[in-house]
Amino acid sequence: MGCASFFRTFRPSRREALTVGAVGGLGLTLADFFRIRQAQADQKNYDFIEAKAKSVIHIFLPGGIAQQETFDPKPFSPIEYRGEMRAIDTKLAGVQFCETLPKTATVADKLTVIRSMSHGEAAHERGTHNMFTGYRPSPALVFPSIGSVVSHEYGPRNNLPPYVCIPNQPNEFAGTGYLSSSFAPFSLGADPASNGFRVQDLALPGGVTDERFARRRSALEAVNDHFANKEKSDALRAMDTFYERAYSLISSQKAREAFNIDAEPAKLRDEYGRNEAGQRMLMARRLVEAGVRMVTLTYGGWDMHNQITAGMRGSMPPFDQAFHRLITDLDERGLLKETLVMVSSEFGRTPKINGNAGRDHWPKVFSVVLAGGGAKPGVVYGSSNATASEPENDEIGPVDFMTTVYYLMGIIADKELMAPGDRPIEIVDGGKTVKGIMA
Repeated sequence: MGCASFFRTFRPSRREALTVGAVGGLGLTLADFFRIRQAQADQKNYDFIEAKAKSVIHIFLPGGIAQQETFDPKPFSPIEYRGEMRAIDTKLAGVQFCETLPKTATVADKLTVIRSMSHGEAAHERGTHNMFTGYRPSPALVFPSIGSVVSHEYGPRNNLPPYVCIPNQPNEFAGTGYLSSSFAPFSLGADPASNGFRVQDLALPGGVTDERFARRRSALEAVNDHFANKEKSDALRAMDTFYERAYSLISSQKAREAFNIDAEPAKLRDEYGRNEAGQRMLMARRLVEAGVRMVTLTYGGWDMHNQITAGMRGSMPPFDQAFHRLITDLDERGLLKETLVMVSSEFGRTPKINGNAGRDHWPKVFSVVLAGGGAKPGVVYGSSNATASEPENDEIGPVDFMTTVYYLMGIIADKELMAPGDRPIEIVDGGKTVKGIMA
């Protein structure tokens, strides 16, 4: 059987294929089989599903934000469970948010609120790994983040990096994992809210003209070609990719301009908020509008073991203002239907207020929010019980959640990528799409 026939007629899963019978029956050695799987993994159109989301803005709230003080208040529970803050009505009949989200409540009809996220990892690092990769941490393998998978599957658009982090890569699990380092995120290196904000390495060094820049590129290409013929390593291939993308970015005025937040009207910048939450979300909108496929940004620190009421009242208003304006802005520009906005954290907080007037780590149930990009608007999916201690119905874990997000982006989540040692690894292992959160 030739390779072309194999691709057309035999697309087994890893579980089906890795048996002596399956491989031997095709007349293939194991080495042949893995070479074919590598070629198959490299095909950009391994399978085709229509992408509802052309871009993703992932707003990650590190530390574990409390579901009770945000999207899943418990107004009828005893005060030691519900906390000091009241629930408010939203634009959806019968749906309430916490009083920390008055502006967001007015765009609830555009949101998909998941109140039944759950996993078993109460440590920050392990919970973060779950939510960035769809996998539980493993001592044997480092898994790639969703941003690096998107970079691998789609590559650059409009001379812009496919995966950008604002202001920097937020954690080790937001990186490439077992994929080549060429799929790492491009980090701004500075906060868009800072005075004199400037993205690192976007401008030519002083004294370097466009002509000199072109000569340097030609010289570097000659050197790269020489070493490429001598060595075949991920480091060299990744460096070559980095140089190519850096040249494309620096040489394109349109691409560089995507990072120029000063080009936004002052009034709009004020509406987002002249703070970390506001300017990071505005920059994210600007980047996806220009062609970046995946933007990950972080805001705040939500590990509130002490004085959670004061902490939420201090940190939530900038988020509420910026998130409301982001959703409205994307909608006004006609971008919301093709941009998936995702708000997540590594886990939630304990049902009961602790002795320090705070809440501790709680992965058994928490909330995640989606908007646009094929997500079903104006719905609350799943629920927690009366004390927000566990899911009451329609529990979702990171595996199914990530499978659904990938599906909305047009990526088959059980496609196998090749890890070191020619090991085929599914992007997400064993997940299913959640129809109730898709439009």
